[in-house]
Amino acid sequence: GVSLAEQGYRTGLTPRHYAVKMPVFPFVKFQGADPILGPEMKSTGEVMGYGASFEEAYAKAQLATGVVPPLSGVALISVRDADKPQAVLLARGLVERGFRLVATRHTAETLRSAGLDCVTVNKVREGRPHVVDLIINREIALIVNTTQGREAILESRSIRREAIHQKITYYTSVEAAHAMLTAWGHTRDFKVHPIREWLGGGEGH
Repeated sequence: GVSLAEQGYRTGLTPRHYAVKMPVFPFVKFQGADPILGPEMKSTGEVMGYGASFEEAYAKAQLATGVVPPLSGVALISVRDADKPQAVLLARGLVERGFRLVATRHTAETLRSAGLDCVTVNKVREGRPHVVDLIINREIALIVNTTQGREAILESRSIRREAIHQKITYYTSVEAAHAMLTAWGHTRDFKVHPIREWLGGGEGH
């Protein structure tokens, strides 16, 4: 019940550096495990990235977990209705970076209505060729898939499992994919400094 101001903390501070902590999910080691997050504990460790900006710190944390976002290729987007407005912004950013888009039917309609070129792909239950076929054939470089409701979660399980098997970068939230997009340029262009330089007020980045 005591505010930060009452405890003597000042507002409006500009941090000297950023830190992003990220869980490690070794789904590839467990046959049959579903990578979608839920109330049960699935993380087996954590990493943390330090950077002069949020983007740099996020990129370092991603790389430390083994996630290396692709630089080009085909991006598959399939999101629940609540995420479609954000998905349009994400898709536009991907197109600006040279990606081509494929999406399941309703997501594709949303993207095309926003003026984006997008190829429609079938869900598994809609018949072949479907989304899992594209993943198995290595035609997809990046996946953004959000779901809601028991039926939708079960239906998209095969997408998540095959993405893990094929080692395709996969995001189960639009927010995480947006963060990846802002951090894109830092995944291959940053410097590493000893932790004492960050904590000791050094000039390292």
